[in-house]
Amino acid sequence: MGVSEESMSARVWTVPNIVSMVRLAGVPLFLWLVLGPEQDVLALAVLMVAGLTDWLDGWLARRLDQRSNLGQILDPVADRLYILAVVVGLLLRDIIPWWVAVALPLRDLLLWVLVPFLRTRGYSALPVHFLGKAATFNLLYAFPLLLLGEGTGVLPTLASVFGWAFAWWGICLYWWAGVLYAWQVRTLLRETDRAIPAEDSSP
Repeated sequence: MGVSEESMSARVWTVPNIVSMVRLAGVPLFLWLVLGPEQDVLALAVLMVAGLTDWLDGWLARRLDQRSNLGQILDPVADRLYILAVVVGLLLRDIIPWWVAVALPLRDLLLWVLVPFLRTRGYSALPVHFLGKAATFNLLYAFPLLLLGEGTGVLPTLASVFGWAFAWWGICLYWWAGVLYAWQVRTLLRETDRAIPAEDSSP
């Protein structure tokens, strides 16, 4: 007998969710490697594994038919935590300027402010937009390159140039996706009625 849609969406210990949890565990490890012993090569390896698992958890969810509500939350949360961790780490290492460190969390703050408005229409979140994924892709390429760009020589110089190119694209797409998300929320508020809480059916 197949698993019903409701029970499937409520499952926690699925293969893609475990992959996402492992990815989340890499966030504090990355920060420790960058700020503690400054093991940049190992820190880059953590980011590479994170990028791989970002693709892998979605592929497994579709391949194994193990999509879940928790998985839909873990994926964007992991993306944002990695971006925040890398921003904090590179800022404290003086690799990126303060305005980059402010621009990215500020966009996420905007989206968090919109969540209560979504809840009035019965939603907790909207689907992740392609632009948001593209922005995350660019940023997760940009920051390792900027980390490699520390130093002198041809390779660090090239890494820095390409890193800043990815960073600019990533920051612009990140904010563009945020504006589109805000516009979606505005449209939803205008075109749908407030969600009516379910009445208590107990006697």
